[in-house]
Amino acid sequence: MLACAALIVLLTLPVAAAAEGDDDGGGLGWLFFGLIILVAMVIVVLFAVIRQVEQYETAVRLRLGKYHDMLNPGWNFVIPFLDQAIMVDLRTQVLDVPRQEVITKDNSPTMVDAVIYFRVADGKRAILEVSSYRQAIINMAQTTLRAVIGDMELDQVLSNRDRINHGLRDRLDVETDKWGVKVENVEIREVDPSPNVKQAMEDQTAAERNRRANILRADGEKRAAILNAEGDKQSRILEAEGLRQAQILEAQGQRTARILEQQGEAQGLRIISMGAAAMDSKALTIMSLDTLKQLGAGASTKFVLPFELTKLMEGAAEYVGASRATPDKELAKVGDLEKALGKADDVLGPIPTAEEMAKEMNAIKEEVAAAATHITASTDEPKELEDVPEA
Repeated sequence: MLACAALIVLLTLPVAAAAEGDDDGGGLGWLFFGLIILVAMVIVVLFAVIRQVEQYETAVRLRLGKYHDMLNPGWNFVIPFLDQAIMVDLRTQVLDVPRQEVITKDNSPTMVDAVIYFRVADGKRAILEVSSYRQAIINMAQTTLRAVIGDMELDQVLSNRDRINHGLRDRLDVETDKWGVKVENVEIREVDPSPNVKQAMEDQTAAERNRRANILRADGEKRAAILNAEGDKQSRILEAEGLRQAQILEAQGQRTARILEQQGEAQGLRIISMGAAAMDSKALTIMSLDTLKQLGAGASTKFVLPFELTKLMEGAAEYVGASRATPDKELAKVGDLEKALGKADDVLGPIPTAEEMAKEMNAIKEEVAAAATHITASTDEPKELEDVPEA
């Protein structure tokens, strides 16, 4: 405002000088000079009376040093030399708390600095209750920061920054409320322990990493041992199962061979019994002599005969027509034998044909192949190892 008044005075000086030098038009010159002075005074008064308040601001009006009212955004009229308008910014502002040394609960010196975000909620109290609310907030933040960190150990300070931020914000908000200031947020920007503490922390970190590496190495060896044992177990299971299948196959083969052998013997006995039933004493005598002939052809020198040799000789004499007369023996009929003993298939069982034997062998092979496939599938399934808990 004073600059505008000085500029107007400087502009009117040439006009006044011209009016003094002109004798005829001196009256008009002085009149023009007076008009310029009047306009200048009006401009100066307007600048002194009108105060513009921005949308993001408020103003406290003091009249004769006493609070009068608050000025709203826009143009406001004040009385020059009587009213004083003090502007207050209502936007969120940022304060940088200076770096300071703080002693933690475990007596560890630490350098800490922070940033505060705040805004003025009540412009009247911010101007009338404190001389400088910005400096007051900084001082309050420093003392509160020392109090909060002083109740915590260094490890807690390093790992619980959110807790410190919330604690600072709550305490500062309560303390600054009487100044009309709202603390919105507090952020710890840096926590810098002393060099000795840093070295100790690095050594601790290295030891922790070595411990974890040893745990991982031991865990890997444990898992490898488990896998090796599991593989050995599966190998033994396969070996035992293979041996069992081999024994099963061998037993089934021996069973089949014995069945065939017994059935062959039974068939031979049946044929002999059926044929012998129709033979008379002469035929039996001839067969007995043939048997003796075969025994004599052998290398043995001692023979055991199941019947008396004299009876055999008597039978041979009768056969060649000796004086002793023997009645002819009536031949037995097959039908009479079946009535007395039963049919051969009922007594000895049916003799399987070659096709039936082949079908039975194929069924055995299919059963063995299915068992081997089931064993292979069960051993190929991977078994998940139980998670080894971390030490």
